[in-house]
Amino acid sequence: MSAVLKATPQRRPLTETDLPAVMAIENSIYPFPWTLGNFRDSLAAGYSCHAWALGGELIGYAVVMTAADEAHLLNLSVATRWQGRGFGSRFLLQLVDVARAHRAGLMFLEVRTSNSGGRRLYERHGFQHVGVRRDYYPAPGGREDALILSLPL
Repeated sequence: MSAVLKATPQRRPLTETDLPAVMAIENSIYPFPWTLGNFRDSLAAGYSCHAWALGGELIGYAVVMTAADEAHLLNLSVATRWQGRGFGSRFLLQLVDVARAHRAGLMFLEVRTSNSGGRRLYERHGFQHVGVRRDYYPAPGGREDALILSLPL
């Protein structure tokens, strides 16, 4: 009898050297991706920036800003070929733990109204709709609203 072990992505701090791989993923999964400058600014500001790698391949990343007693999830992304395998949930749960470790009492995020997969992920993990940011995101032919979600920690 043999056991098959599933590989577990390893979380580590996101660094400048990860940014080419981050940008490749970002540009492949979003019609309006973050810019290289957005990621560099997040690193320079000291935001909580995370990378997940599996077998040497970057498969996901996230940026969380913590201040006072709040955490704001700014970006959580999983590479296309790794989506649908539960990694988004795993990564989100790890980020909630990071926010708790920073003594945050609430975690906030914005999600596009059209991002049904993201909305389901966040709602499945207890995030509640608390508001709308009108015309927050660029969209084909104009702008798109963002739903503001929060999770008590």
